[in-house]
Amino acid sequence: MSEWGWPAATVFATLVGPILAVQAQKWVERARERKQRKLWVFRQLMATRANRLSMEHVQALNMIDLAFYGRRPFGVYLPTKTETAVTDTWHEYLDHLSTPQTDDAAWGAQSAELFANILSAMAKDVGYSFERVQLKKGAYSPIAHGAQEQQFRELRVALGEVLAGGRSIKMEVTGFPVSQEAVDAQVKLQGKLADALSGAGALRITMVNSTNKGDVG
Repeated sequence: MSEWGWPAATVFATLVGPILAVQAQKWVERARERKQRKLWVFRQLMATRANRLSMEHVQALNMIDLAFYGRRPFGVYLPTKTETAVTDTWHEYLDHLSTPQTDDAAWGAQSAELFANILSAMAKDVGYSFERVQLKKGAYSPIAHGAQEQQFRELRVALGEVLAGGRSIKMEVTGFPVSQEAVDAQVKLQGKLADALSGAGALRITMVNSTNKGDVG
């Protein structure tokens, strides 16, 4: 190497070294952020897998495409094999959710299988090892929560039918607020009217005209 070789290499390393170090740090930070997004989605879905109607569960599902999108070096989309498996299983599950239900039992069973596929693919991508049975049946959900959710579902359906005019609200009247003074006055009036009509009493009529006034008894 020439006598200028070492100084030139030293200058190059001095100038380029910090730039490469900063760029490497950015790559590490981006990789960490991608991993954290994936873990957040996976943990949310695992925590809510027994309550797939909750808002937290739906939000996590809608984050799958973003969290498992993959790297984009120089603007090129480069997902890994495991990331592609996650998004593919999610799109299959989404297509199923958008399909009208014809048989509730069969539809629900298929939903459970497709959702387990998502969790299994995510677990592999983020580095967890779970058995499929554990992913499907390892969640705890109190019976009371299920009964409460069923009641809320029935209430929403019934309310929708009432607002749409398809169902009426049953009402049973058990009484009206009554003034005792009004009742006594009504009874007294009915008694006097009955006496007058039967001849036991007199019906007093007052006739008034423009020329004279008088009472007729």
